[in-house]
Amino acid sequence: MRKIIIGIVIAFVVSFVLKKCTEGSADRTVIREHSALIQKQINNVGKLIVTEGYFSDAYSYKNSKALFANLTSDKQALVIVNAEVTVGYDLSKIEYQIDSINKVLKITKIPKEELKIYPKLEYYDVESGYLNAFNHDDYNKIQETVTARIRKKVEASNLRINAKNRLVSELSKFYILTNSLGWTLQYNDSKIDNEDRLEILKL
Repeated sequence: MRKIIIGIVIAFVVSFVLKKCTEGSADRTVIREHSALIQKQINNVGKLIVTEGYFSDAYSYKNSKALFANLTSDKQALVIVNAEVTVGYDLSKIEYQIDSINKVLKITKIPKEELKIYPKLEYYDVESGYLNAFNHDDYNKIQETVTARIRKKVEASNLRINAKNRLVSELSKFYILTNSLGWTLQYNDSKIDNEDRLEILKL
């Protein structure tokens, strides 16, 4: 009888140990699967997202060169500018940490936006003065001036806002996935516990 009891106890202990080992192994497998899914989502989002806009402007360029006494030589041109503008985020540059133990995806750095302006200039009514012809310096100054003017138009438009909205839309995929897996999404030390909190990701 004693041997039977001892056998039952040993069988129970072995069964309990095997069950715990199996459960632990299953939990580790699930965590690895979740980590792999999160890594895959990061890789899928890791792309360049670009928002485009088109802007036009007209600029009158004038320059006077003193010759002698009160005489000057003037040159001028009317410049029509049509520019393509892009605001992009290279999401392959996102920096993050995956904490499998605490089930946390922590985004530590989001790349800054990249604003690019591609102006196309057309010159009209170009007039060169005596001893004051157009040269490379003039064209460089015109290029710099019209680019600055277009940049101001961009700042006054919704292009940057639209680009940031697209950024948040892409990053919301992290929240949806982590939330569905029972993980936590953080941006540095801030916990993202709902999609509205993703607004803090707007840089």
